[in-house]
Amino acid sequence: MSENQRSCIDCAMKGCDIVGGKRPQFCLTDSMPDDLKEEALEHYGDTEEGRILKAAAEVEHEGYMRWCRVRETMEFARRMGYRRIGIATCIGLISESRTLASILRSNGFEVFGISCKAGMVPKEEVGIGEECCDVGYYTCNPVLQAKMLNAQKTDLNILVGLCVGHDSLFYRNSEAPVTTLVAKDRVLAHNPVGALYTYGSYYKGLGGERFRCPNNEPVFNVRLP
Repeated sequence: MSENQRSCIDCAMKGCDIVGGKRPQFCLTDSMPDDLKEEALEHYGDTEEGRILKAAAEVEHEGYMRWCRVRETMEFARRMGYRRIGIATCIGLISESRTLASILRSNGFEVFGISCKAGMVPKEEVGIGEECCDVGYYTCNPVLQAKMLNAQKTDLNILVGLCVGHDSLFYRNSEAPVTTLVAKDRVLAHNPVGALYTYGSYYKGLGGERFRCPNNEPVFNVRLP
């Protein structure tokens, strides 16, 4: 990957979302290898991936600006015929996960959940530095969470607030499809996109001062043109 290589994140035209829309010269739609596109399309045939794509489109169409994500998740699961739902939760969001489980069960789903601290493995046992024990003695164990849900043969796993990186390990080891309900952000009330919205409006209005979270800690330092 070249340092100067441009891609979709460098485009503000959104021409690929409009029939006949204008696109920049570096548009990936026009420059991507044909075999790569065809390889992707092969996944959407008479396969689970194809059914997932169609079910997601139906949920988007029917619930657009009407359904919250919890309902969207249930509607998606119904269309896919998923009945056994796994919840991989952060211990700090166990209350929210209990509420989610109650909602799912009242709507006819079977639910099995596992906390990140299940197994109670000391951090030092897996080579984590002693200083990290300041925020908890036991390590989070996303691989164990995934394997436990695999053993339960869940149809769909819902991720609730796993830490950055821990979520990556869970995605990698889960046999069932995974959807994220909560992306952890302890500072911004689990609304990480808030930092992006703040940068785009309030932050720029300050003329380049560092964006700070509610606890007055700087999140990032960006040079403005």
